[in-house]
Amino acid sequence: MYEKILFPVDEASESSAILHHVSEIAHWSNGEVQLLFVANTDRDSVTLVDNQVVDALVDQGESVVKEAGNTLDTLGVTYGTDVIQGNPAPTIAEYADKYDYDLVVMPTHARQGISRRLLGSITEKVVRLSKRPVLTARMVSTDQLNFPYEHVLIPTDGSESATRAAEHGLELAAETDATVHVLSVIDDSALGPDVRSALSGSEYEQVATTAVETVASRAAELGVSRVVEHLEYGTPSDEISEIIDEYDIDAVVMGTTGKSGIDRILLGSVAEKTVRTAPVPVITVGPRDESSE
Repeated sequence: MYEKILFPVDEASESSAILHHVSEIAHWSNGEVQLLFVANTDRDSVTLVDNQVVDALVDQGESVVKEAGNTLDTLGVTYGTDVIQGNPAPTIAEYADKYDYDLVVMPTHARQGISRRLLGSITEKVVRLSKRPVLTARMVSTDQLNFPYEHVLIPTDGSESATRAAEHGLELAAETDATVHVLSVIDDSALGPDVRSALSGSEYEQVATTAVETVASRAAELGVSRVVEHLEYGTPSDEISEIIDEYDIDAVVMGTTGKSGIDRILLGSVAEKTVRTAPVPVITVGPRDESSE
């Protein structure tokens, strides 16, 4: 499923927990990891050394991928390396698409001492731009990076993006024999208590119920035997967080965009918040690329 994994690195990624997580996925899938360093062309890095023009960032990149490669060597992972120039976020997304990678893996929050060059906002831009699934994980010591995943959470609102993400999550769960938790959240945070109490039999609940049942039905077709259905009222990102904690979720698989209009339940902003705050890996799947059809 993940035979080709793209891992953009910065100067400290070689020692991070996420690189070890990548190696576990690669071993499981018998896959290969591509270590990519993007020398940011927005920064002035060209200098003169011994009468030769040298790009310091490119030189740094060569050192970074070598060190990360040394770590993968010790972990017994097949890998390749590349150092290219460009604007990091779009360059990573374009590289993943051009070379047909199955998964892009990126960190979201830096620990002390780690450069933020490929962290934070750049990661979120890759999530928005990528046509390939993106696995993000915080580099925080209290977070859990367990693989194979035993419990996978799939939030859904029935939108096309959520449906595509659910298909990806169910395939992953089927291959890892994981329990799937399907969640749909009716966002009543902006409604008053009288309106909220009247929603029990409303079209909002029906949309959410249908979304959950659709994913559960598809899970059965794919041979996923353990499915837990969740229908909640509240703020989507908060409910996702609660399910993660309560059910010991190992990974979240979700779409990057949601429904538009008054019936929306899960929004793109929810995906972004989940990517930033979830204590477990989040795999995001973007909307279908119409140009490739």
